[in-house]
Amino acid sequence: MSETSEKDAVVTKGLKGVLAADSSICLVNGTEGKLLYRGYNIDDLATQGSFEETAYLLFKGELPIPSQADEFKAALAASSWLPEPVADFLRSLPKDVLPMTALRSAISVAGAYDPQGDDGSEDGNLDQVFQKSIRLTARMATIVAAINRLRNGKDPVEPDPGKGFAASFMKMMTGKDPTDDEARAMDLILILHAEHGFNASTFSARVISATLTDLYSSITGAIGALKGKLHGGANTEVLKSLQQVGSVDKVGAWVDEIRARKGKFMGFGHAVYQTEDPRAKHLKEYSRRLGEQQGDTRWYDMSVEMETLVKQAINKNCNVDFYSASLQHYMGVPGELFTCIFAASRIVGWCAHVLEQLDDNKIIRPSANYIGPMDLSYVPADQR
Repeated sequence: MSETSEKDAVVTKGLKGVLAADSSICLVNGTEGKLLYRGYNIDDLATQGSFEETAYLLFKGELPIPSQADEFKAALAASSWLPEPVADFLRSLPKDVLPMTALRSAISVAGAYDPQGDDGSEDGNLDQVFQKSIRLTARMATIVAAINRLRNGKDPVEPDPGKGFAASFMKMMTGKDPTDDEARAMDLILILHAEHGFNASTFSARVISATLTDLYSSITGAIGALKGKLHGGANTEVLKSLQQVGSVDKVGAWVDEIRARKGKFMGFGHAVYQTEDPRAKHLKEYSRRLGEQQGDTRWYDMSVEMETLVKQAINKNCNVDFYSASLQHYMGVPGELFTCIFAASRIVGWCAHVLEQLDDNKIIRPSANYIGPMDLSYVPADQR
């Protein structure tokens, strides 16, 4: 379709509500507060599944049988080590570089050291894209953990293939074996953030992959979109709010102050959900558990008070970002790394959507409604 220039043309800013493609990966039902991955309710996956199982489901469209699960876990473990040039690149970065900047750049560099990194998908080899998706999923976590260690003047920790994905990820970040609940909390975070329909970063990945470029280019673009303040950084802002408030007895005054200046309550409301975000309750429970185990429920208690008072004030529910903040704080994850953790989970959704896009590809090229001047006459430079 050509560009249009019509006064009565209907433009949907932000493409909200516009159906851009058929997809069998994810259902986000904002009215009912329901989230399905490949038909499976997120509550069941969060309480009974694992991140590895969820990743396989999103990639392949079905839950793995035991032999498939074992093979997939082994492939992830075998792919988790970084090529030495990628590790050297991370060491070369300034210690104060933004973690998402480091991650975006490192993924691009990693593509140069993947033997199939520059292979596009014009040959229709989806199995090759699947294999690269496994490598990207495994190495994303290793890169994120290395970024955290290097920022703190410490050497990266190697993956531990004897542990599950989440436990190894935690050990690489902190340098110590996580408790069972800490490992399960990370597993839960990875499951709950793995996929969420045609959000900005996922749609970016699909648009880029539709040109038949390589997977690393698509994922680098998706990370760039997630880096934006309107997409991936809300839980970092929630933590800043908790740190600013400091104690439960000060929450009420903080809520009143935000309302008086017409400020925004980070972690509340959602572009899709009109009721409770179905992911939030699972993170809330683990925030409580870790707080009690560590003998410091202040961050959880402040969060509960904020949830209650903000809901009363603006009639909006908290979303997945809200309790993610206090939970990750208890896990020892610094706030500036939260969006990188998001990326280490959402890599699965991004790759699943690239695979789906390529399976029935058509380049994505919408039209614009032109509102500029028409038929101007060119004036030579000396007459302007």
